[in-house]
Amino acid sequence: MSTIRRLPPLSRRALLTGAAGAATIAVAPRFATPAIAQTSPLKVGLMLPYTGTFAKLGQFIDDGFRLRVEQAGGKLGGRDVTFVQVDDESKPEAATDNMNRLVGREKVDVVVGTVHSGVAMAMVKVARDSGTLLIIPNAGANDATGPACAPNIFRTSFSNWQTTFPMGKVMADAGIKNVVTITWKYTAGAEMVGAFAENFTRNGGKIVEDLTLPFPQVEFQALITRIAQLKPDAVFSFFAGGGAVKFVKDYAAAGLNKTIPLYGAGFLTDGTIEAQGEAANGIKTTLHYADNLDNPANVAFLKAFKAKTQKDGDIYAVQGFDAAALLDIGLGAVKGDAGARDTMIKAMAAAKIDSPRGPLSFNKAHNPIQNIYLREVKNGRNEMVSIAQAAVDDPARGCKMT
Repeated sequence: MSTIRRLPPLSRRALLTGAAGAATIAVAPRFATPAIAQTSPLKVGLMLPYTGTFAKLGQFIDDGFRLRVEQAGGKLGGRDVTFVQVDDESKPEAATDNMNRLVGREKVDVVVGTVHSGVAMAMVKVARDSGTLLIIPNAGANDATGPACAPNIFRTSFSNWQTTFPMGKVMADAGIKNVVTITWKYTAGAEMVGAFAENFTRNGGKIVEDLTLPFPQVEFQALITRIAQLKPDAVFSFFAGGGAVKFVKDYAAAGLNKTIPLYGAGFLTDGTIEAQGEAANGIKTTLHYADNLDNPANVAFLKAFKAKTQKDGDIYAVQGFDAAALLDIGLGAVKGDAGARDTMIKAMAAAKIDSPRGPLSFNKAHNPIQNIYLREVKNGRNEMVSIAQAAVDDPARGCKMT
């Protein structure tokens, strides 16, 4: 049986004085055994955005994780589960203090989070310093499984490089020569666009101009006007959440969807497609999931998620679901003893998950190895066109575990 406790948001005063807490955590021994006895409930910290532009994404990750726990009888590795929930608000400046609350004060066994890459990298630092097990169910910052990789850090989502690199060749093979890119000016945006550009230019394409705006601003009109002036063959974009909804609607309202095809990272239309409506029709993206994947695991997942939430599942829910599956595998190998860290981590690293997204395994940096699909929006769904690249393995540049 699982229970939930929500921690209140940090006050402004707490943020200003949070450095002392950070220092306390930094001296904790690496891979310390959690203080909770094996017979007590497993304490899982959920550090996700429950408000702001990424709120829906955070909630779907949460729902997917809880669904997998429910399917295991409310247990992971045979242990009951208790949740401590923190709204990270997608604020990097609050991330270290929020993570310290979970690790230091709450003494959780594992932290699951988050969506925003800047927040995730602060979480990674605390996890490395304290030895706390961290599972990242969305944020794609390359460094998390690159230079900052560690045995106690896993990702059940993607690296930013991984999801968009295949699109470079897809667009070049389609005869597209000149592209304008557009994204928010932050880590995820730079890495998503950078990976696309790396492969697109390698295959003969040209980036005409890189357009950016500060996160999480959504005033796109001036940039859309600039795209119209440049007249590229196509646009490649990365936005997610509420920003993706507004960009796609504004792009269509300007009539550019009729003259300049819009491509993007899959998050442009995943979890946002219903709100985007007809404006999303025809958009092509690459991602590690598609709504119409016809494998037994996905069919069962979508049915169960709909029954639980009355909503259609998406990649965010899948990533949360798989985070719980990975943790269950690790705990199962040690009969629920989260203190048997080395054995648990070895089991997680060797895991092969029959995921709704397709086959899921992990490289030496603990980043997923997975198919990346080319999808097109048709009738309100992200439908698979083809496998853009099979079993994509992030290069994990800078990771000393590889």
